[in-house]
Amino acid sequence: MHHSVSIFGISFLVAYLGCGEAHFLKMTNAVCKSYNQSWVVVHYCRLKAYSRTKTSLNINITLSEPANNILVHAKTMKRANGYKPFLFDFTIDACEFMRRRNHPVAKIIWNMIKNVSTINHTCPYEGVQMLSDFHHVEVPIPLPSGDYLLLIDWLFDGKPQFATNVYFTFVEDLLPTSSKHRRSSLSFRIDV
Repeated sequence: MHHSVSIFGISFLVAYLGCGEAHFLKMTNAVCKSYNQSWVVVHYCRLKAYSRTKTSLNINITLSEPANNILVHAKTMKRANGYKPFLFDFTIDACEFMRRRNHPVAKIIWNMIKNVSTINHTCPYEGVQMLSDFHHVEVPIPLPSGDYLLLIDWLFDGKPQFATNVYFTFVEDLLPTSSKHRRSSLSFRIDV
């Protein structure tokens, strides 16, 4: 019984991901804040718009002292009468993760930023750290359409040092493009 339920669940997930080719994700805002200006200086944290549907994230910070003991607290929030917790909320040891890549959700985020960042080495981190021209976002898990907020707090030696908050809009369109146009071209006539 459980085996057939598992097969049904996996086939439903594969069908859902296969039909979800027409997804749309756009970053709408980025806010970075340093809690300790003597250790972390945020030079810039901004989005660059390439077109109406494409933006890239650019972050440049400087760590004035080496950071060896780094914890990352990440969580997502979904907008529904204010931002409410959604899907994940976790804290990981970033130095351990960089050695082993052992956390599945952090690995999804890491796979998206590893080629456009300077944080692709193990601890310690010091000096200029950058995320440049991050725009290629592939979400490998199904998400409902809506506005989201990714909150990431960076803790050095157990104390919050800075935060990166990225707002984005995700639209999952399960209808093929041709049927969308057919549906929108229907007109209704009401006689009074």
